[in-house]
Amino acid sequence: MASVLDPRLHTDTEVASQWRLMWWSFRRHTLAMVGLVIVLLLYLIGFFAEFVAPFDPQSASAKHVYHPPQMIHFIDSTEEGWRIKPWVQAYTFERDKFTLQTTFKPDEGKRVYLSFLGKGTPYELLGLFPAERRLLVPDEPNERFFLFGADRLGRDMLSRTVFGTRVSMSIGLVGVTLSLLLGVLLGGISGYYGGAVDMVIQRVVEFVLSLPTIPIWLALTASLPATWPPLTRYFAITLILSLVGWTELARVVRGRFLALRSEDFVVAARLDGCSEKRVIFRHMLPSLMSHVIASVTLAIPVMILAETSLSFLGLGLLPPTISWGVLLKEAQNIRSIAQAPWLFVPGAFVLVAVLALNFLGDGLRDAADPYAQERG
Repeated sequence: MASVLDPRLHTDTEVASQWRLMWWSFRRHTLAMVGLVIVLLLYLIGFFAEFVAPFDPQSASAKHVYHPPQMIHFIDSTEEGWRIKPWVQAYTFERDKFTLQTTFKPDEGKRVYLSFLGKGTPYELLGLFPAERRLLVPDEPNERFFLFGADRLGRDMLSRTVFGTRVSMSIGLVGVTLSLLLGVLLGGISGYYGGAVDMVIQRVVEFVLSLPTIPIWLALTASLPATWPPLTRYFAITLILSLVGWTELARVVRGRFLALRSEDFVVAARLDGCSEKRVIFRHMLPSLMSHVIASVTLAIPVMILAETSLSFLGLGLLPPTISWGVLLKEAQNIRSIAQAPWLFVPGAFVLVAVLALNFLGDGLRDAADPYAQERG
């Protein structure tokens, strides 16, 4: 008679760890996998912004004000034949002598040739490592190209959007990390101890939830001194978003702790003489970590939208800091809508990032209880 512990009597699902079951369930979620790829790509772009951006995001050029976007071509035809060489069509700058309106017209006889991993303007990667190589640069140092167009000062929108990706995506990640610490700590204490401690923490949670979020954000960010340096203002905005956004996670953690503290494995750990610290961090937290990860992933787009909204209203991050919200604020005029619609490109990045994070969060939430899915 075979032993009940014989692994041949168990399916892979029955003997797999929780994290492996979660991964198996998650990778069957097509939209979640697409969201994961997009999110990782956005964070890589933000992390290596100096390398990805073709130019300095603050580099202005008076003769390229509101330069239209250029399409990149990869096949070049010459007198010798065809060759694979990226290039964009050059434009000529003209100004009407009566209305002083500027226009750009294609210069059919001129092309701006580009090179991958070529040498461009020197920079410091992550502010630490000096380098010159960039992902895509013009062959001629004095040439410029604008795949996303240029703004009112002739600055490259592609470079500015890339640097905005770093700030906007990181402010969501840092803000959610702070919210995670507050939510898990206060929610765990509330659910584990209960009684008077639970009552006090829950009244605080209810008070914070009763506050109108947008007016509170506006009031707190408007109180920040405009003379603060960009880095200080960045962390202040992140802290404000975190102090308002931890309550939902705290309630989720509290509910899970209330359900887990009476489970057999938790009671057995207590009877075995485990300390409260070990019971919480070794036995209870790992059991709900998948739910916490799903909640955090769904909270990141909320943080990104909050920062974008505040910066768009002029109450968040301010120039020279570059974020998607700061870039969208520069499109708040009729001329941008009529003559330079490419200034709304950062809005498309916000849309893609929020959708990708929501798809990723939905996939993680569905995969958080893989046993239930297998039973279904």
